[in-house]
Amino acid sequence: MALIRPFRGLRPQSELAKKVASPPYDVLNTREAREMARGNPISFLHVNKSEIDFDDNVNPYSREVYLRGKQNLQHLIDQGVMFRDPKPCLYLYRLTWRERSQTGLVALTSVAEYDAGKIKKHEHTRPEKVSDRADHITNLEAQVGPVFTAFRRDPTLEKLFAGISSLQPEISFYADDSVKHELWVINHQTDIDSLVAAFARLDCMYIADGHHRSQSASEVCRRFRTKNPSHTGNEPYNYFLNVLFPDNELRILPYNRVVKDMGGQTPEQVFQHAEQFFDITSANAEVEPGDAHVFGVYCQGKWYRMESKPGSFDDGHPTKSIDASILADNLLAPQFGITNPKTDKRIDFVGGIRGTAELVKLVNSGQYKIAFSMYPTSIAQLLKVADAGEVMPPKSTWFEPKLRDGMVVNLLSD
Repeated sequence: MALIRPFRGLRPQSELAKKVASPPYDVLNTREAREMARGNPISFLHVNKSEIDFDDNVNPYSREVYLRGKQNLQHLIDQGVMFRDPKPCLYLYRLTWRERSQTGLVALTSVAEYDAGKIKKHEHTRPEKVSDRADHITNLEAQVGPVFTAFRRDPTLEKLFAGISSLQPEISFYADDSVKHELWVINHQTDIDSLVAAFARLDCMYIADGHHRSQSASEVCRRFRTKNPSHTGNEPYNYFLNVLFPDNELRILPYNRVVKDMGGQTPEQVFQHAEQFFDITSANAEVEPGDAHVFGVYCQGKWYRMESKPGSFDDGHPTKSIDASILADNLLAPQFGITNPKTDKRIDFVGGIRGTAELVKLVNSGQYKIAFSMYPTSIAQLLKVADAGEVMPPKSTWFEPKLRDGMVVNLLSD
C-alpha cells in the first residue's frame, strides 16, 4: 500500500503567493538566490536559503544560518503573510508550462514506507547534502521543500484529481519563468478519505526528484526517534512532505554534456574510435536528437549526428540501455578517461531547458572542446530502473517544470 496523510499546511495568502513561493534550495546558488530575492523580504528564499541574509564569509551549514531561516519563517507567520489551515487537509498542485500540465497531490508520506523501499529511489545520496537538509528541518522544525514523486497512472485518482481541479483554485499565478502554479485545498473529509483509500491501493511510488530531501526526512526521524522513549510511529516526524504525480504527466528534458578536453586527441581520432560503436554523419544544423540512442556532437564549429550501432549496448538492461550509459561506456570512459562523471572536473552537464544553443556557446567560448546533445530519458526507463533496484546513470534526468518551495509547508507540530 501507499500510505498518505493529510496535514495542517502552512501556506501563503493567495494574493501574496507569487512573491512568497521560490525555486527549490538546490536550483540556485547563493549569488543567484540573493539576486532573485533582492527587494522582496517575503521571498521564501530567506527561509530555504537563508545564507543570502549574510555576507559571503558565512558558513551556509552553520546553526546561525539555519536559525535565521527559522526566524524568517516565523516572521512570515507573524506578519500574516503565511497562515496554517485549522484542520488537516490535502492539496492539489498543478504546474502548467509550454501548454502541458501536471497535477499532483500534496500530502505527507511515510518514512517507514520509504525506509522499506515502498517509495522507490533511483539515486545514491551524498551524506553531506543529507546532513544539511536534516539540520535544516531539525532547526526550523518544519519541512519546507517537498519531494517530487511519481505513481503509475490510476483511473480512480485521475477522476478524483479532475473533479477537484474543476473548481476554482485557492492560489493561481504565473512565475517569472512563465510556469503557471495553481493550488487547491482539499478539506472535505469525503474527498480526503477517497484519496487516502485510492493511494492505499497502489503497490508503490517512485521518487522522481528529491532523493536528498527524502533521505534527510529519514535521518530526522531517526534523530527524533532515538530521543523519544515513548515513540509510537504516529509522531509528525514519521512523515515527510511530498507532491505525488501520475507518471504519464511528467516530463524529463535532455541532460546534455560538455567536456573540457579530448585527452590530447584530435576530433578525427575521437571519431575514429567512436565509429566502432556509432554511425557518424555531418549535420548542417544543431542536432536535437529525436530518438533514443541518437546523439548530437559539436566541436570545432561543426555539428555531427551520432547513432548507436546495434549490439553496441544491452537493450534489455535497465541502466545499460539508457543513453547516458551508452555514451559513457562507449566513448567518455574509454576515449576520454572519464570513468566517474559525478566527480571528474573535466565534464559538466547542461539542463535541456537551455537548449543546444548553450552547447554551441560553451564550446565556442573555448572553455570546452566538445559537447554532446542527448535524447531525454523516459519516465518508463526511470521506473524500470527503480523497480530493478538499480541506480540511474549520473545526470540522466532533468525534470521540468520545478515545484516551488513555500506553496505548502509542513510544520513538525500537531
